Amino acid sequence: MDMEDGTRKAALLLISLGKESAAKVMKLLPESVIQKVSYEIANIDYVSAEERENVISEFVNTSKAREYVIDGGLDYAVDLLNRALGSQKAKEVIGVLNQIQLRERPFDIARKADTQQLANLLQGEHPQTVALILCYMQPDKAAQILSQFPDHRQAEVAERIGTISNTLPIVIEKIEKVIENKFSNVVENRTENVGGVNTLVEILNSVGRSTEKNIIDDLEKTQPELSEEIKANLFTFEDIVGLERSDVQKVLRDVNHDVLVLALKGASESIKEFIYSNQSSRSVEMLKEDLQFLGPARLSAVEEAQQNIVAVIRRLDEQGEIYIGRGDQDAVIS
Repeated sequence: MDMEDGTRKAALLLISLGKESAAKVMKLLPESVIQKVSYEIANIDYVSAEERENVISEFVNTSKAREYVIDGGLDYAVDLLNRALGSQKAKEVIGVLNQIQLRERPFDIARKADTQQLANLLQGEHPQTVALILCYMQPDKAAQILSQFPDHRQAEVAERIGTISNTLPIVIEKIEKVIENKFSNVVENRTENVGGVNTLVEILNSVGRSTEKNIIDDLEKTQPELSEEIKANLFTFEDIVGLERSDVQKVLRDVNHDVLVLALKGASESIKEFIYSNQSSRSVEMLKEDLQFLGPARLSAVEEAQQNIVAVIRRLDEQGEIYIGRGDQDAVIS
């Protein structure tokens, strides 16, 4: 499995898991991986139901294979997978497991392209070029593409596949660049809406504040337009000051007192004053007193408390109890 293909599969898996489970998984990933997967999620507009099901199935089967290998070695894993999945499926799972650590392979974009569209686009290519590309593709996909060529072309391509022995890296690189330019706009026809900025925002609203900040900071450098779009739709704890007074009071009624105290421990004075201004004098007095005697608190605990409050705000917004102004949404007319 090449790195880009693996990143896409990880993104699809997180999308399929839902925002809450995806957020829990992302918290466990290295920052470098989180950034790559987040970017991939934001750029996934469409994906077929079949691809999503295949990713989930592959994840489950590969996870089982890993456990089997750890427990009893490769032979043990193959034996159990043969019994559980059948010999052909077992070979596929072990093949994926063996490829996880392999270097990135050429013609990645061709491997991701829709089979029918890919076959159409390859019809006009030289048989040697087609043969080279098919050598780097999944065998079943290569077979489907080859079967769609005219008989004489099938024989020409097959002959070249059988006689290819060594190809200079520079030749592969040049052909790959041409192919990438030609296939860059290939998109699966039968698709459904998943992923994109909204999905990424849903996940970021559920991860820890540090992770969220790191992703946004990185995107500001690499994808400034995407970063601005995300920030326009992303509600953070600091954005609470933009809520209407009546909405803030609804939120505070649903927030545990201890959670609010911990969240305010790491808040700015302006946010604290804003919260105080929306509570009774007795409640403010209790908050200030508890803050004074709280003592040092772990940053992760403070961020989790703030994120809990954000979760309450998002829930009330989704239920229509309060209104969060985002990006270019229509304003509310009283």
